[in-house]
Amino acid sequence: MIVIADTTPLNYLILINHVDLLATLFGSTLVPQSVFEELSRAKTPAAVREWMAKPPSWLQVRSAPKSADPSLNTLDPGERDAIILALELLADLVLMDDAEGRQEAERHHVRVVGTLTVLKQAAIEGLIDFKDAMNRLEKTNFRLSSKLRSIFLDRETQHKKPKS
Repeated sequence: MIVIADTTPLNYLILINHVDLLATLFGSTLVPQSVFEELSRAKTPAAVREWMAKPPSWLQVRSAPKSADPSLNTLDPGERDAIILALELLADLVLMDDAEGRQEAERHHVRVVGTLTVLKQAAIEGLIDFKDAMNRLEKTNFRLSSKLRSIFLDRETQHKKPKS
């Protein structure tokens, strides 16, 4: 399975100490060089910069080729490059939270999910407690409407597998 991550899902999963779910759920994850650079900048939270300084072997960094598609130029570099890599590599999934980026990915027929869906899937598989993960996420600057929170909490309750 080829999975490509944009900046925000990786950032928030690191901040809430659930980034290893990516390896558990997907095996390896690719990030564009632009995402790696963004997560390594001085303005990025220290925990994220430290994690990015010594990434695990399951995280692979790739340069994205240039795209002739002008619609991608409206996106930030990480979103643009994640979509370009997904198209080039025929990726199975792109992890992205930004609404504009998600719409553009879907317009290009790229399957996209966000941080909450990763957490939901992990909870369904009995790997984490979804409510706890949501509480951690809400202590960061992650933007989440109360409506979306309710939708995901309702879904998590319906799909939760008991831990064995």
